[in-house]
Amino acid sequence: MSDDSGWVKAANRGDLAEGDVLGVILAGREIALYDLDGTLYATDDICTHAYAKLSDGWLDKGEIECPLHAGRFDVKTGKATAPPCIDDLKSYPIRLVGDDIQVKLE
Repeated sequence: MSDDSGWVKAANRGDLAEGDVLGVILAGREIALYDLDGTLYATDDICTHAYAKLSDGWLDKGEIECPLHAGRFDVKTGKATAPPCIDDLKSYPIRLVGDDIQVKLE
């Protein structure tokens, strides 16, 4: 039997197009969902350098660029890849169940 605890529906699959980013709020947390070539990823949606929603930024070659100061993060790992960002983002397990995109928060 699989452990489904901690998984929360974040969006419908049709809400997130390939190569796009979508910001959602789950249990009070701001989360960004990404579709890279059909593979889904999730990180915190708030830049670690200064308050800005990464889902308002630009997704390019597997990195999200912050719209405020152009810092970048790897969406697969949350690792900060360009200054002024030095602190990594939290990344989350993500899965597709039917048409539901689910994120594991715990």
